[in-house]
Amino acid sequence: MSNILKLGIPKGSLEDATKALFAQAGWSINTRSRNYFPSIDDPEINCSLVRSQEMGYYITNGVLDAGLTGQDWLVETNSEVAVVADLVYSKASDQKCRWVLVVKNNSEIKSVEDLEGKRIATELVNFTKQYLEHRNISAIVEFSWGATEAKVVEGLADAAVEITETGSTIKAHGLRIVCDLLETHTVFVANKTALQDSWKKQKIEQIALLLKSALMGREKVLLKMNVPNSRIDELVKQLPSLHAPTINQLYGDDWLAVETVVSKKEVRKIIPTLKAAGAEGILEFELRKMVL
Repeated sequence: MSNILKLGIPKGSLEDATKALFAQAGWSINTRSRNYFPSIDDPEINCSLVRSQEMGYYITNGVLDAGLTGQDWLVETNSEVAVVADLVYSKASDQKCRWVLVVKNNSEIKSVEDLEGKRIATELVNFTKQYLEHRNISAIVEFSWGATEAKVVEGLADAAVEITETGSTIKAHGLRIVCDLLETHTVFVANKTALQDSWKKQKIEQIALLLKSALMGREKVLLKMNVPNSRIDELVKQLPSLHAPTINQLYGDDWLAVETVVSKKEVRKIIPTLKAAGAEGILEFELRKMVL
């Protein structure tokens, strides 16, 4: 096999977020209008822009060696691919998304069972049909090419199965979420035959490692501070870290330099605690990557 990896980049809502993640991981991907083959600063990779809905098909059939898509579309298309890495990120945030059952605020539909005999619009047709069949619910499930929520608003469908991150857009349209049907996130997947090639397997694993490290880096920050020697034990008790904080003696002084990696979400609570424990010159640094 040739030492070129054929990589699928999701076109559409995930495109910009994926390019940003690759940039943080160390690769620059450049797309141009009406060009489905982005350039990348790695001679060992050829990129193709592919809709997430079709990614599993092209990887299963060997047109692509690997790519990024939503776990939901692998379920929808029943794709035979190998999941190399779970990558929780989306167009707006680094969190999982949900496929939800949506109706008008004044709809009589209060549960999935109330869909009996109703008309449902969705892009996730196969999954929705199977979901209802497993519950012995008979309903009409129609494929929606987009503007799915609008079909409910306009009365073209009784309900919709739609993807959301926060639910704010759904509420803004005067709609109500009845229940969650499926949780999904981005995954890095590969063709099973490509993984049998040692060079491609190593390249795919390299990409997976750096993408995961970039995402992990977004969750953490590096804290550095100076602490009096006399108060170090008190401070360490307040300081979370991966293993243990790094502590060095400052030259010619009775002070210590301390650094540690902590969760970004905890920083607003930790810094006042560290200050009260005697820390001074506290610095916070963003991390590009974090490899465990």
